[in-house]
Amino acid sequence: MKFIDIKDRVNLNNCLSKLEVNAVPLWGSLTPVSLIEHLITTIEYTNGKKITSCNLTPEQIEERKQLVIYSDTELPMGIKTPVSKDDPAATTFENLRDAIAALNEELDAFEKYFETEGITSVHPGFGELNYEDWCIFHSKHFTHHFRQFGVW
Repeated sequence: MKFIDIKDRVNLNNCLSKLEVNAVPLWGSLTPVSLIEHLITTIEYTNGKKITSCNLTPEQIEERKQLVIYSDTELPMGIKTPVSKDDPAATTFENLRDAIAALNEELDAFEKYFETEGITSVHPGFGELNYEDWCIFHSKHFTHHFRQFGVW
């Protein structure tokens, strides 16, 4: 399975440029703007702007990491997460261009946050993740949503 590389910002932004404001998802209820806002929120949990916790046992965390992070497993259609929006129509950004620009700013902050050696941040389902783990997760997560809108 091939996933988008979130460190390849040229390719990432090429995919984002294919997203049209009135696009209808192949599954789910996100709009293009609410999709970008969802990705922004997820990135904010990995760049120090938002903090969460993980209430799983170390054994559960390791099992989940093996299943999702350290495998070629795709995220399933319709998956619900702790940062899923209840109302995808309620968006902060007025247009797609501004939302994409904000996403790129959060990705910049993500890269800067992980410049500190040994730093981690918490995923609610996978516990503490380092930079490489987060890159794998984000790559799978972005790929999942880009497929949802047919841009990957």
